[in-house]
Amino acid sequence: MSMSETEANLLEEALNSVKEVKVGDVVKGEVLTIDESNQVIVGIENTGVEGVVPVRELSVNADKVADTYKAGDMLDLVVIARIGSDKEGGSYLLSQRRLEARRVWNEIEDKFKAGETIKAPVTQVVKGGLVVDAGVRGFVPASMVSDHFVEDLNQFKGQELELKIVEIEPSDNRLILSRKELVQAEREAKRQAVMEKLVAGDVVEGKVARLTNFGAFIDLGGVDGLVHVSEISYERVNKPADALKVGQEVKVKVLSVDAEKGRISLSIKQTLPEPWEQVPEQVAEGDVLEGTVKRLTSFGAFVEVLPGVEGLVHISQISHKHIATPNEVLTSGEKVQVKVLSVDAADHRLALSIKALQEKPAVEKKEAAPKKEEKVEIPEEDTGFTLGDIVGDQLKDEQ
Repeated sequence: MSMSETEANLLEEALNSVKEVKVGDVVKGEVLTIDESNQVIVGIENTGVEGVVPVRELSVNADKVADTYKAGDMLDLVVIARIGSDKEGGSYLLSQRRLEARRVWNEIEDKFKAGETIKAPVTQVVKGGLVVDAGVRGFVPASMVSDHFVEDLNQFKGQELELKIVEIEPSDNRLILSRKELVQAEREAKRQAVMEKLVAGDVVEGKVARLTNFGAFIDLGGVDGLVHVSEISYERVNKPADALKVGQEVKVKVLSVDAEKGRISLSIKQTLPEPWEQVPEQVAEGDVLEGTVKRLTSFGAFVEVLPGVEGLVHISQISHKHIATPNEVLTSGEKVQVKVLSVDAADHRLALSIKALQEKPAVEKKEAAPKKEEKVEIPEEDTGFTLGDIVGDQLKDEQ
């Protein structure tokens, strides 16, 4: 049977069209059917030939193929290889996933050239850093995860991170990303914002970031301020670690802000009630209180009777016996009973006595006259009081 001229032309066009399909071409494929292996069979548009998209080359997992693709759907695909020969009515191996990856690489390259960042979730934590899904596999080396060493990278798993593109090589599927510069920039922006907002006199919330011998650094939300050891409490603090813990939330008063040097001075104690304000209500002349010896001087002992409130036991009020220095009978940190002699809350003065609570020794009457005459010149070792006498008196007091 002879072929008409029209049929011959159509066949030539069809053959020409088939020849135009080459490996690497981007084509449109109409879904014809889905076979028992979940492969999608398509007709390549304007060619008259079929193509096969294996499951591994689809954009979805095998269990979602039947729900995702339906006959008549048009898919954008890239030609991977030729299957069979012309005589066998050959078809083509096609990929949806690789075409999408190619598009992603192009988009990432455009962003890289424009200096833009990308957002990607962390899919895996490996020894050297983080693996992210940016449409294609990306890698964040451990040294580029943050602006400081991160001991446990697992905290980032599942998180979506904003990342800078450091290196891109589509032919090697190589995409190196970094979070370090963005963290630095964000920290600096936060620091500037906080610095501009803070004013001396403000009372703000913060968290103890780190402790040193001279004070505590408080994180105010992007910038650290220093609470000097003298501003931690009205009570005497020897080491900041004795009063505060890292991570503890605290209320602080802003003392000063030096934007140029980036220094912020803070106080915790100035947010607390002033201890001496409680004195008129809680302490009265004649009261007997328990206190702690805080400091010993040549003229007496300072005893803390309320948090941050110290009174003076003058050397003449420590013992009925003559003592040259307070540390002969008292030690720092010792608990003592004291009687209040006078109260002057306005001037922060409290006069206390230890000896007023002790029984006056009977022998003191006989020795009183010679003592008064001799005590100006008598050397310390010739006072006539042995260590046993002093210890004996102390034991008596404790009983």
